[in-house]
Amino acid sequence: MLSIQGGAAFAKTLFPQLGAMGTTTLRVSLAALLLMLIFRPRLGALTWKDWQAVIPYGLSLGLMNLAFYLSLTRLPLGLAVTFEFVGPLVLSLLLSRRPLDFAWVGLAAVGIVMIAPHGASTAPLDLIGVGLALLAGAFWALYILAGGAVGRRLPGATGVVAGMGIAALVSLPFGLVQAGAGLLHPAALLSGLAVAILSSALPYTLEMYALRALPARVFGVMMSVEPAIAALSGLLFLHEYLTPVQWVAVACVIAASAGISLTGVSAHSEPEPVG
Repeated sequence: MLSIQGGAAFAKTLFPQLGAMGTTTLRVSLAALLLMLIFRPRLGALTWKDWQAVIPYGLSLGLMNLAFYLSLTRLPLGLAVTFEFVGPLVLSLLLSRRPLDFAWVGLAAVGIVMIAPHGASTAPLDLIGVGLALLAGAFWALYILAGGAVGRRLPGATGVVAGMGIAALVSLPFGLVQAGAGLLHPAALLSGLAVAILSSALPYTLEMYALRALPARVFGVMMSVEPAIAALSGLLFLHEYLTPVQWVAVACVIAASAGISLTGVSAHSEPEPVG
């Protein structure tokens, strides 16, 4: 989580040069290349049935990254991640439908309402940014479902690498439109490589090992603190300040995510790839 959110903070500093979509393209494309070199999967051995599972996984991954990075152009990192967490929370509710889970989602809803500023002295939230973060959360939920199907069909890293390749193809047209030849500038490639390592290659590899060693619910509870880590990364690296009420709202979402992971069907059993 430290690697993912530190990488997201660094990625945001590239937006003036490459734009959000150009940065996404570099991150996903270089991460796909790195994972290909590390794991060397036999993609040629995949059948059409395998690709039918991988393609939705890669599409949701690519679109999730695009929506999330676009939300960062309008929202602080901590708030964007908090809104994005709505997707997995709602998915947990749909998968479980236990009465207690409704209470956890209600707590998250209270937190989301608290994020909205109150009073004339506080600048209003950018609604487009909120919508993009929620859209990223929806794609995250789809990614979790599709990732489960890929994991059951393709053990090991093959499905992850193939999905990342699909995600790179999804983001490439957007990045070319926004950044064009700037994507190939040596400084941009070096910065993009750093983002790819911090936000994709390193955490994905670590999470694969963590998921083998930890029960899914424990993993889910630990992942629940990610909005706080994102907010701290935004504060330390981007000087993005949240109000005390917004910090309390982030805590509500963290508590709801941890609670639903403990008492319901965990929606965090797949690696988290955003942010």
